[in-house]
Amino acid sequence: MSEARVESHDERGVRRTITGTVTSTKMDKTAVITVIRRVRDRQFHKFVTRRVKYKAHDEKNAAKVGDVVEIIEARPMSRTKRWRILRTLSHDAEIPGEGTEPEVERDGFTPARGKGA
Repeated sequence: MSEARVESHDERGVRRTITGTVTSTKMDKTAVITVIRRVRDRQFHKFVTRRVKYKAHDEKNAAKVGDVVEIIEARPMSRTKRWRILRTLSHDAEIPGEGTEPEVERDGFTPARGKGA
């Protein structure tokens, strides 16, 4: 997903909002949001994919893996949790590079990889 940093104005000041994809909901009241953005490399001028993971507070445990959500800056709730889920934009989006299944040959065996296999 693209990273959209829009400033939110309210009585508590200016807070950043970011759009990302939920990649994990295994913690209680916490979701891991992956934000994917493409930046141009300064030296080689090629586009590189940058991936950042944020832990966001989910009070009702409503987020599901694959949802596209908007998160907003919040006060520190734990050592690593400084974001809060603002709203869900869409459900069950495809997560690039995540959840790929291993290759299986026709006879049911997984192809050998590495030395000892």
